[in-house]
Amino acid sequence: MQLQRKLSAKPQERRRHARVKLALLGRYMLEDRREFPCQTIDISVGGLALTAPVAGAVGERVVAYFDALGRIEGVIVRQFEHGFAMTALLPSAKREKLVNQLTWLINRKTLGLPEDRRHERIVPKEVNTVIRLGDKTSFPAKIVDISVSGAAVTCAKQGRMGAMIQIGRRRARIVRVFDHGMALEFALPLSFDQFDENVIL
Repeated sequence: MQLQRKLSAKPQERRRHARVKLALLGRYMLEDRREFPCQTIDISVGGLALTAPVAGAVGERVVAYFDALGRIEGVIVRQFEHGFAMTALLPSAKREKLVNQLTWLINRKTLGLPEDRRHERIVPKEVNTVIRLGDKTSFPAKIVDISVSGAAVTCAKQGRMGAMIQIGRRRARIVRVFDHGMALEFALPLSFDQFDENVIL
């Protein structure tokens, strides 16, 4: 695919990976654990440039999160007015996935496809949890998958649509009920630095 080749090709410049211009909203966390909103200016599998209110120091570790791409860890390599550039330190599997995600985003923009607003979903290592309903009754549940905004669970009981419940230590609203399970929307989204397979609700 031409776009795939474009992302993988070595451009005639100092950068090792071709960058594509994409404006994606996200958040980032500096080493002191402060979080700020950001937006990508351009991105490649090797790094990205962000518009950001606080730049951090060159050499500082930074973790960024974008709904369309998930979590990206790296190091700040350059500061500029209203932002900074960071590396993307990714294992090979995540790097390949990022190429596919960028290719999809470019195709979507080029072809005028509707925006996919679904958040990245993961399966945590610890899938066993407890649901507590508003009447204080509780029952065990198993997590099917989690995004930063909610979770799908399987369980023997269900609450009513729209009801506020507690899953583990987190408040959530029931947004869908299905056979042997429910879809939940968190009252507060997960902080992106919590969003990995080790998350415990």
